[in-house]
Amino acid sequence: MSRRPNIEKALKAVSSRYELVHAVAKRVEQLMQEGEDIFIKDKTKGELIKKTFQAIEDIANGKVKVIKE
Repeated sequence: MSRRPNIEKALKAVSSRYELVHAVAKRVEQLMQEGEDIFIKDKTKGELIKKTFQAIEDIANGKVKVIKE
């Protein structure tokens, strides 16, 4: 069974869904620079997850800060 990202928690870090989409896109760009593959290995469970999932989780857990430009 696949996990789902915690979108509700990520929405609390931004002011709108539109801002969340832009923040996730920027985070995915950062993750893509680390490697070309679209999947990365989850450090806790060892399973492959998409970088978009990881980007949402990073925002939801406060691992990255969303800065308005």
